[in-house]
Amino acid sequence: MTSPALSLDMASLSLQGNAGAVEILHGISLDVPKGETMGLIGPSGSGKSSLLMLMGGLERATSGRIMALGQDITEMSEDQLARFRRDHMGVVFQSFHLIPTMTALENVATPLELAGKPDAMERALAELEAVGLGHRADHYPSQLSGGEQQRVALARALAPRPDILLADEPTGNLDSANGAAIIELLFSLQAERGATLVLVTHDPALAARCDRTLALRDGRIDTAFAAPETIAPETTAQEATA
Repeated sequence: MTSPALSLDMASLSLQGNAGAVEILHGISLDVPKGETMGLIGPSGSGKSSLLMLMGGLERATSGRIMALGQDITEMSEDQLARFRRDHMGVVFQSFHLIPTMTALENVATPLELAGKPDAMERALAELEAVGLGHRADHYPSQLSGGEQQRVALARALAPRPDILLADEPTGNLDSANGAAIIELLFSLQAERGATLVLVTHDPALAARCDRTLALRDGRIDTAFAAPETIAPETTAQEATA
């Protein structure tokens, strides 16, 4: 039996606040099969982004276990985690997190260079072309629109051909037209490459485009949530341009 891309077993997270420990996530257990797209929804403060950070090893679980591609990332050192993310994961944030002193091409090439790829620049340019920005390769982030910056961030996340793609509100800082375009790119490139996608969003209609929708409330899986019917991509695109 093939192991899932991600598997959480009673994973919990608490963070230290001014008044003591704050419980963020409580005993989350779930499996995400390889190649699946999963939407994470819930109200603000429900723990969506924190759960995504646990999946990516960007936050350490206080208790429980998290397996990624059959490996226990809760047992990895920081260096091991960094190498694992470099080789197997891509992350897209709401804030683009581009390096301002690097061109679009250099931003996309950075994870490839860190992985020791000899053709990093060629592959980076191909990724920029895949998101429609080959002609903007020599531009710096300050010279790009918000939509263009997010396309660069998406190209950077996908450049190493990750097995797992984690996206945290990737359209949160974009207008509706640019947001719709980014989502179309995200889903089309995910389908083309077969990556496992976990998408955090506040929009149930967007989450419904995923194979499965998981709702969080107060740091727990909301078992009472009923997912809306899946919306076809062409319907969503029409609504976005209406």
